[in-house]
Amino acid sequence: EVQLVESGGGLVQAGGSLRLSCAVSGLTFDGYAIGWFRQAPGKEREGVYSISTGDGSTYYVDSVKGRFSISKNNAKNTVYLQMNSLKPEDTAVYYCAASRFWTRRSIMDASVYTFWGQGTQITVSS
Repeated sequence: EVQLVESGGGLVQAGGSLRLSCAVSGLTFDGYAIGWFRQAPGKEREGVYSISTGDGSTYYVDSVKGRFSISKNNAKNTVYLQMNSLKPEDTAVYYCAASRFWTRRSIMDASVYTFWGQGTQITVSS
């Protein structure tokens, strides 16, 4: 059974930092794309940052450029999302997801991700 378990969410003041972890089990880590997505109330799910577990190439949405970063530990089958300089507009439920059939063009597209975590709430207060 494939499982993705997010941890590290919570409440933080604007300008603060959080690090999310996504622990993956039940699949061969290498070759997958692991993506972080977020969904705020009343908004569509948005791709935030994704990483290829093979070559480590990364992709992100412009709104997090210079503030967020993604990393992986293949030995632990875990992907991390470091979030700095958080803003109230970053408030959302954050999900990690795994995709086997991805391309550079589709890696930020939620529709290519097969396995999803349960999500973790990030609330940034102003």
